[in-house]
Amino acid sequence: GLRSGKLGEQCEAVVRFPRLFQKYPFPILINSAFLKLADVFRVGNNFLRLCVLKVTQQSEKHLEKILNVDEFVKRVFSVIHSNDPVARAITLRMLGSMASIIPERKNAHHSIRQSLDSHDNVEVEAAIFAAANFSAQSKDFAVGICNKISEMIQGLATPVDLKLKLIPILQHMHHDASLASSSRQLLQQLVTSYPSTKMVIVTLHTFTLLAASSLVDIPKQIQLLLQYLKNDPRKAVKRLAIQDLKLLANKTPHTWSRENIQALCESALNTPYDSLKMGMLSVLSTLSGTIAIKQYFSSAPGAAATAARSFDLVKLAQECCYHNNRGIAAHGVRILTNISASCQEKDLLPLEQDAVFGLEALLVLCSQDDSPGAQATLKITLTCMVKLVKCRPHLSQSVVESLLAQLHSAQDNARILMCHCLAAIAMQLPVLADGMLGDLMDLYKLIGQSATDKKQELLVSLATVIFVSSQKALSTEIKTVIKQQLENASNGWTAYRIARQASRMGNHDMARELYQSLLTQVASEHFYFWLNSLKEFSHAEQCLTGLQEDNYSSALSCIAEALKSYHKGIASLTAASTPLNPLSFQCGFVKLRIDLLQAFSQLICTCNSLKTSPPPAIATTIAMTSGNDLQRCGRISNQALTLSLQMKHSMEEFRNLATRYGDLYQSSFDADSATLRNVELQQQSCLLISHAIEALILDPESASFQEYSSNGTAHVESEYERRMISVFNHVLEEVESLNRKYAPVSYLASNDFKSCLCNAVIALLKVPLSFQRYFFQKLQSTSIKLALSPSPRNPAEPIAVQNNQQLALKVEGVVQHGSKPGLFRKIQSVCLNVSSVLQSKSGQDYKIPIDNMTNEMEQRVEPHNDYFSTQFLLNFVILGTHNITVESSVIDSNGITWKTGPKTTIFVKSLEDPYSQQVRLQQQQGQPPSQQQQQRTAYSRF
Repeated sequence: GLRSGKLGEQCEAVVRFPRLFQKYPFPILINSAFLKLADVFRVGNNFLRLCVLKVTQQSEKHLEKILNVDEFVKRVFSVIHSNDPVARAITLRMLGSMASIIPERKNAHHSIRQSLDSHDNVEVEAAIFAAANFSAQSKDFAVGICNKISEMIQGLATPVDLKLKLIPILQHMHHDASLASSSRQLLQQLVTSYPSTKMVIVTLHTFTLLAASSLVDIPKQIQLLLQYLKNDPRKAVKRLAIQDLKLLANKTPHTWSRENIQALCESALNTPYDSLKMGMLSVLSTLSGTIAIKQYFSSAPGAAATAARSFDLVKLAQECCYHNNRGIAAHGVRILTNISASCQEKDLLPLEQDAVFGLEALLVLCSQDDSPGAQATLKITLTCMVKLVKCRPHLSQSVVESLLAQLHSAQDNARILMCHCLAAIAMQLPVLADGMLGDLMDLYKLIGQSATDKKQELLVSLATVIFVSSQKALSTEIKTVIKQQLENASNGWTAYRIARQASRMGNHDMARELYQSLLTQVASEHFYFWLNSLKEFSHAEQCLTGLQEDNYSSALSCIAEALKSYHKGIASLTAASTPLNPLSFQCGFVKLRIDLLQAFSQLICTCNSLKTSPPPAIATTIAMTSGNDLQRCGRISNQALTLSLQMKHSMEEFRNLATRYGDLYQSSFDADSATLRNVELQQQSCLLISHAIEALILDPESASFQEYSSNGTAHVESEYERRMISVFNHVLEEVESLNRKYAPVSYLASNDFKSCLCNAVIALLKVPLSFQRYFFQKLQSTSIKLALSPSPRNPAEPIAVQNNQQLALKVEGVVQHGSKPGLFRKIQSVCLNVSSVLQSKSGQDYKIPIDNMTNEMEQRVEPHNDYFSTQFLLNFVILGTHNITVESSVIDSNGITWKTGPKTTIFVKSLEDPYSQQVRLQQQQGQPPSQQQQQRTAYSRF
């Protein structure tokens, strides 16, 4: 390792540190490791120093975990006094890499200023690197170095290549307005004084980055870039201007005026170069999807100038739609699509047809070409199609027809993308789905017998569209064709993916058959149990498809059969879980489904009991006379009272299930939005039934329908959600009509309310359950690792603390991500909750304040570079063993709290301090035994 006498082994040990930091990302290790590296840097040769520098740069997010910063900097900084300019250069780069933790170190500032005057080019370049990093972190350093940089840039003795490296430092001079203004003036002079291509490019780009950071000069910068784009004849300068305009269009589209967009349109119309035209169109297509396009068309009607402006943008887009360059055509149709989607003015309606024709032309062109460029253009085209259909549904028929027409002759890569597009359109507009089915089945039969990866992908994509298009159960013919193709040309993985899609779309009979066929094709028992559980779940849901309204005995038998399969499935699912993959969401979701089915079954049984035991006609009179509301519901017998209590118990059970669904929702931080929406719908169905029971039976007079009314039907993501919301609305209408029809005291005299409850249950169960993506696949992975200090060597061993002192509990944590961090939501802050519970007392209690018997604290901390730490002061006045629990939850960027865990527990033993113990013993020895006994008795009773 580092102590080896061989240089190679030392270097190998140094370069392995980043992996060690990733594995154990806590300060106690990182601090000692960096101190070791600093020692190597101090005494090693330049190659070892270079290795340490690379490790430091790779581990930049761990630098703030160094506890002994002074010692670390002292060891590194000692090399700055070396006679070797290369060693000094590496040290400067090391200091620059550490600028985030030592932004205000004056000795580092002084060394950088001194090294800028060095005669060694390597050292000067290292000083420039360090100056840029410190300028970004420290306002004082930026203010102090700005004049020095200006003198060097304007000085005649400074070589041009050095000036090109110095100019980018000015992009960090944004800490206050005066500094930014002086830097902008200097850059303005440089653009005028040094008209060479390289100088103009570097200066303009620095100009843009400075404006983007300081925010106040962005409109001026847009005008400057447009001026160079229009007037400068050099293509390199024009390309740089387009690149910077794209950056500003992405960052601040609201600062673009109509004049800016008009000038860009004129430049695009006039340029003879396709590459430049494509760049300008890229900027315009970015702006067309933002608020800028509404500002462009929002001027007063009737103004001639406005008509000309809008005509220029539309004319440019129409010209480019049929351009022989695919990229230009794609940007043209994207602009037309965004205009059609954003602007609802009647005079823009003809643009819709232009957009559709342009999209169809691009579809024909790109679907025949297998090159990467054509596929990228096709993705843009299909995305525009989905957006256009979503905003303008009346165009959907022609779009779907053109997609189906091209599907037969397209390349396999294009077919896969087109299937995804058709599925997205069918999810938004189910009316179109039936028309697709015939063409899709014809194509499915025509797929060749080859087992290439693209064919397998195409089989999955086509099957997905077929499942989406089949709004009800799949016909026997469709199932036969799919299974036959899978037997002929597919592998097990393809069959599993198709079964997974069938489960997501609610086609459980097809999914069950496919899972059954795969059981014998897996090599691991965990995979076998996983597939067997999916088969049982699909069979259980298939049992529920035979439910019929008003046939309650059949419904009970169907639910019982489904529960039987679900219990088999949960046993297999538990066997499929491993310590690395505990399947916690899947188990939680299925257990809730089982409990929900049991609650539905119990409710139907209770309603049937009420039917077989109708109340007498005088129930209302007796109830009013006795003043007992429960006796309104039937005979004054125990049977009627028991049934009413069962209804109350059933309502509480459904509310409890809704709470548990809410807990499952809160614990699923990494789930996609469709899965979360599915859990939310299950929760709403529980609340709906509990509300119906309350409104019809228990408390009809105070029942309110407004809070349960569904107002979110405008934005429906899936067919399952659409059908569930339809059932919700129907049930609410039925309950409300019954609420108005009958007087409150006569509800149990009618069978209508019982039929209403049972039919509501059957209607909810008839909607095939959708097993969403998160049930099968985890795209985002986020976990928190906590470390507590002090911590015992043995987890079962308690930490000793005296009862007259406070325990300072330090909680440190690291946020760990998977391959796609922040895909669905990001962590804004972490909420830490610390609580303590007394487990066992030791000895007698003397004068213990009740306030000091428990600890309950909460703090919010924001992670920086995925690390956070905070401290809690805890009191343990009561002698004995205390159990401390630290639980973490996260708050995302929208302010929503997610109970992600983990929960960590340590034990603390509170001991009596020696002085108090000595005083107490002296008091006990000096008191008569009777008084002592009385005192003990009093406190024990307290």
